Formats: sequence, C-alpha cells, structure tokens
Amino acid sequence: MNAVIVYYSLTGNTEFVADLIAKRLGADLLRIEPVKQYPDSGAKKYIWGGRSAVMGDKPKLRPYVFDGDHYDVVIFGSPVWARNPAPPIKSFINDNLGTLKDKRVAAFLCYAGGGADKALAKMEKLLDKKLDSTLVMVEPRDTPNMNLPSEIDKFLKSL
Repeated sequence: MNAVIVYYSLTGNTEFVADLIAKRLGADLLRIEPVKQYPDSGAKKYIWGGRSAVMGDKPKLRPYVFDGDHYDVVIFGSPVWARNPAPPIKSFINDNLGTLKDKRVAAFLCYAGGGADKALAKMEKLLDKKLDSTLVMVEPRDTPNMNLPSEIDKFLKSL
C-alpha cells in the first residue's frame, strides 16, 4: 500500500503523530503550510485560528508537491479548531478533491478542547465520502499516553 500523510501542525502535536504513523506504515509525509502563518501563542492563537475555522476559511497554501496517482491511501492529520479541521487541511482537500475521490482516506485529529467528532464529520462532508479509518487523541505529544502505539496500530489495521 502506498500511503501519504498530509498534515498541518501548529503546536507540534499533529506532527508528532504524523511521524509515528509514517514510521509504522512506511508512508510519505506532506506537511502543508498556509502562506500567512497563524499566531502560535497567546490569545491571538485562539482568536485567529478559531475565527478562521468557524468562518470556513480556505487559506492559500505554500507550494507543495502532491502526486495523487502515486498513492492508494491519503491520511489527513489535523488539530481541531472550534470543532473543525484546521483551515489549511480544508484548503488542501478543496484543491485536490478530484484526485481524492478515487482514494481511500483516513484522518487523525489532535485536540485539547473537544469537538473532534464534529471535525471528522466536517471532513467527510468536505471529501463527500466516509473516512475509512479515524483516530482522535488529546494533545499526544504534550500529554503522554501509554496506549498511543496500540491506538495507532488499530487505526492502521482498519485501513
């Protein structure tokens, strides 16, 4: 199975999990970044990120290389912002929707304040299809979880 992990990480939690999954699966990593970065600390982090997520923003992304024909599976990794996947993930899905229609897709989400189930439902709506596998974690880099390896294995087995 050829897989790619497309992820956005503001604080490092999503990147932490993307790296773990990539090593276990032998998947490629594609970190996406908005042209205009979000604040990563203080009140502005929550105000700008939350507002952008709630308003359905799809920010312009920095250039990236994605050859969808090379992959059978696309795994998305995102933080949860105001019960939404992070806006850069929405941009990527929007920009590549035609290619993603024929792929198996999965997602893992990292959160601190809840709303992951709603964020997953919104991802499925954006993709116009059901996710093949999902994994939800509370700040996995910052809040160590002894069960994380088995949770990742379960997530990957359902692909």
